[in-house]
Amino acid sequence: MRQDVLERLAAGVNGLLRLRRAKAELRESEERFRQMAENINDVFWIFSLAEREMLYVSPAYDALWCAPRADLASMPEAWLESVHAEDRDRVEEHFNLLFKNRHYEEEYRVVLPDGDTRWVRDRAFPVKNNDDTVYRIARITSDISASKHAEKLLQDADTHKNEFLATLAHELRGPLGPIRNAVEMIQKSSPIENDENGYARNVISRQVDHMARLVDDLLDIARISQGKIALQQEPVDLNALIRAAVETSLPYIAKREHGFDVRYSDRPIFITGDAVRLSQAISNLLNNAAKYTPKGGNISLSLIPHADTRVEVIVEDNGIGIPKDRLDTIFNLFAQGDAAPDLAQDGLGIGLSLAKRLVELHGGNVSVESAGRGMGSRFILALPIVQPVEGTAAAPAQDTLEQQAAGGERTSIACSVLIVDDNADATETMAMLLNAYGHSTFTAHDAEAALVLAHRRLPDVILLDIGLPGTNGFELARLLRSDRKFAGVTLVAVTGYGSANDREKALAAGFDHHLVKPADIDQILAILAI
Repeated sequence: MRQDVLERLAAGVNGLLRLRRAKAELRESEERFRQMAENINDVFWIFSLAEREMLYVSPAYDALWCAPRADLASMPEAWLESVHAEDRDRVEEHFNLLFKNRHYEEEYRVVLPDGDTRWVRDRAFPVKNNDDTVYRIARITSDISASKHAEKLLQDADTHKNEFLATLAHELRGPLGPIRNAVEMIQKSSPIENDENGYARNVISRQVDHMARLVDDLLDIARISQGKIALQQEPVDLNALIRAAVETSLPYIAKREHGFDVRYSDRPIFITGDAVRLSQAISNLLNNAAKYTPKGGNISLSLIPHADTRVEVIVEDNGIGIPKDRLDTIFNLFAQGDAAPDLAQDGLGIGLSLAKRLVELHGGNVSVESAGRGMGSRFILALPIVQPVEGTAAAPAQDTLEQQAAGGERTSIACSVLIVDDNADATETMAMLLNAYGHSTFTAHDAEAALVLAHRRLPDVILLDIGLPGTNGFELARLLRSDRKFAGVTLVAVTGYGSANDREKALAAGFDHHLVKPADIDQILAILAI
C-alpha cells in the first residue's frame, strides 16, 4: 500500500516537473520569438482565428507607420486608416477575406503623418497548434519603398529610352526627304547618264532606302515597347506573305552572292495577322542570314505545317553560327553577333529583336538553333494556323494605301501644289521635282504663311508637314477644313510620325492621305493623279 502511494507521489512530482519544464521551454520560446520579432524591421502581427482579435504587433509598427502601436489596442483598424485612399478599399476587402481564405498578400501605400508615402508588402499565413489545427494567423509587413523607387527609375529610364528612339527616328527622317528628292531630280533632268553618274545616283538611292529602313526599325521597337503598335489582323495565306518577304530580301541575298532555296507549301496555309508586319519579320530573318553568312554561302527558307494547328517558317544558313553562350541573348535589343569575315560590323542590332516581338504579338514565337561558331544557324518562326471562314478571301501580302499609290502611273495632269514644311531643303527640292513633272508649286515654312498662300492661290493639293513651328499641321488642317472654300482641296500629311495612332489623328484632323518621310515620289504623283 505504501509502495503504491510512493509511486503515485513520484508520478505526480515527475508530472509537475515536466509541466514546469514545458512552461519554462514555452517561456524561453516566447522570449526567443519576442526578441526576434522586436529586432527585425518588418512588422509582425498575430491574430486569433476564431475571434479575429489582434493578439500581438511588433515594435517595428511604430517606425513603419510612424504611429504608436498602443493606438491599436483601442482601435485595431487604425493601421488601415493610414493606407492610401486609392488602395484602402482593395486592402480592406482582401484583409477581411483573410480569416476565411487564410491567404492574403498585397502591396499598397501607407501615408505617414507628415504626408510622405511608403510602399509596403503585406502577407499572411496560417499557424497550426499541436493538433495540426489552424488557430491563429500570422502576418508580416515589409517596407518595399526602396525597391519600388528602383522599379520606378527603371520604368522611367525605359520610357525615356523609347521616347528618345521615337524622337531620334523622327528627326532622322527629315533629312532623308530632300536627299531622295535630289536624287529623283538628277534622274529626271538627266535620265541618260554615264556609268559613273548612274552608279553614284544608285548608291545614294540605295543608302537612303537603307537609312529609311533603319529608322523604321527604331520606330517599331519604340512603339512595341510602349504598346502603341497597331496590327491590321486579317486572314492571309502564308505562301503569299513569304513571297513578299523574299521579294524584299532577294536583292541583298543576291548582292551577297548566296545560293537561295525557297520551299513553299503545296496548299494555302492561312494565319490571322498583319501581313505587312509578318512579312517584315520574315524579311528580317532572311536579311540576318544573308548578313552573317560569308559571301557565296547558302540560305534556305522552308514552310512546314504541323497538323493544321501550327506552322513553322524555317530560315537556315551555313554562316558563321552562334556560340552557345550567345543563344539566350541573340534576340535582345541591340544585340549583335560577330561579323562575317568579308563584312564589317554594321546595323543597329534591332532586326532579330523586332522580328521576335512582332511574331509574339501574333501569338507565335521565334527560336534559334546553332551548333556553335562556324556551324551555321537555324531560325524557327512558329505561328498558329486558322481555318478561314468559307467565302473569305485572304488578304494580299502587302496592301497599304502607300503601296497602292506607289504602283500608280506617273501622271502628266498638271496640279497646283502648296508644299508646307519648316525644312527649307525639303520644300525646295520637292517643289523643283514636282515642277519637273509639270505641276505648279509654291511653298511655305509655317502655318501662317501657308494659310495666306492657300487663300490667295487655292491649290488643288497641299503637302503638309505635321511638326510645324507654332500652329502644327493638325491644327492647320482643321482650320482649312472649317472653311468651305477648301472643301475640294486634297490634304496630304507628309510627316516623320508614322504610327497607326498618327494616321488616325491625321484622318480625324481632315487629311485625305498620310505619307511617312521620306515620301516616295511615286506615292505623291499617284495621289496627284486621283
